[in-house]
Amino acid sequence: MSRRLSLGLLLGALALLALYLGSRLEPYQESLDRGPTGEARRNPYLAAELFLRQAGIQVERIGSLGNPAELPTRGRTLLLLGDRSGLSPRQSQHLLDWAAAGGHLVFVAERLWDEARGRSGDHLLDGLGLQQYEADNRDPQGSDPHAETASREQDRQLTRLYLQDRSAPAYLAFDTGFHLYDANNRAHAWANSGAATHMLQLRHGAGLVTALTDAWIWENDRIGEYDHAWLLGYLTQDSQVTLAYRSDPPGLLDALRQHFPEALLALALLLLFGLWHLSRRQGPLLAPPERGHRQLQAQLHASAAFARRHDGERALLARLQDDIHHRAARLHPGYGRLAAAERLHALAQLSRLPADVVQQAMGLGEARRCSAVEFTRQVADLQRLRNAL
Repeated sequence: MSRRLSLGLLLGALALLALYLGSRLEPYQESLDRGPTGEARRNPYLAAELFLRQAGIQVERIGSLGNPAELPTRGRTLLLLGDRSGLSPRQSQHLLDWAAAGGHLVFVAERLWDEARGRSGDHLLDGLGLQQYEADNRDPQGSDPHAETASREQDRQLTRLYLQDRSAPAYLAFDTGFHLYDANNRAHAWANSGAATHMLQLRHGAGLVTALTDAWIWENDRIGEYDHAWLLGYLTQDSQVTLAYRSDPPGLLDALRQHFPEALLALALLLLFGLWHLSRRQGPLLAPPERGHRQLQAQLHASAAFARRHDGERALLARLQDDIHHRAARLHPGYGRLAAAERLHALAQLSRLPADVVQQAMGLGEARRCSAVEFTRQVADLQRLRNAL
């Protein structure tokens, strides 16, 4: 009974404690900012794409232009916001032809006008007669177009776009360091900051072309400022949008050359070294020498082979004959003063060998190289003569 009472009191105490804690707890919500998602980091225009989709505009994202002639023209806007360094002159002309057929091309100017060459090198700008310059029109008071406290009406860095159906201009924060100039006076709409033009729009054939100094206003962290989102919706209204991030994907070699030039150089040097190593050598390959010490006989054989290759058989025979002359001079006083014929006669007497054998052994013959058989026979005769002295 006491155990049941103790257990009941414990459960009751736990229940009272749970009720007390429950009455003291207050639910709340907390939001954790984990930064941009992986897709947002990979795609700087993800927010612009989502904005267009929410506005009911159909958006198609492509990573490469491919053949611009295959894109539909009527009711289509092509936003070419990425790098165009890989765009060939032929592809640039295809883009202009696509716009002339009825499409709307929106692109960013990438090159500055070169007065000396009379062109900028940006095939889209040059084909439309547009020129881009650097503009030194920074506000000396250092106003910031992205500061919330700045007055739109007084900020000279803000770009203004005036439209007939709007009572107030649209304010945009373009980079005021660049200026677009319409050399052929074809533009019918433009947007200016204090002393520079940052957007030009002109008719091109049956279509429309819009040139911008930069597209940073539509990046993920900028599209929510000022009237940036409105301008994107205004330029793409009543059309389907094709969003191209780059003109053409770089090849493997171009990517390696851009990011790993040192590795490519090392690979080229390694390839050259390999070709040199495998190339044909001059002369026969020699076997590697043995690590152990050679025997005396092997040393003598190697020395003799070396002397024969470099000095020839005549030098070897001459050395043996000189040794015989020195030995005979010790045995026969006055030998050194004898004539050549008398020496041969003295050698025949001292060695008791036939005169013809002595004469053949002590003769050098012609200057040509003798055969191995002749050389061996003469060396044997010289050895026989020396031993007989």
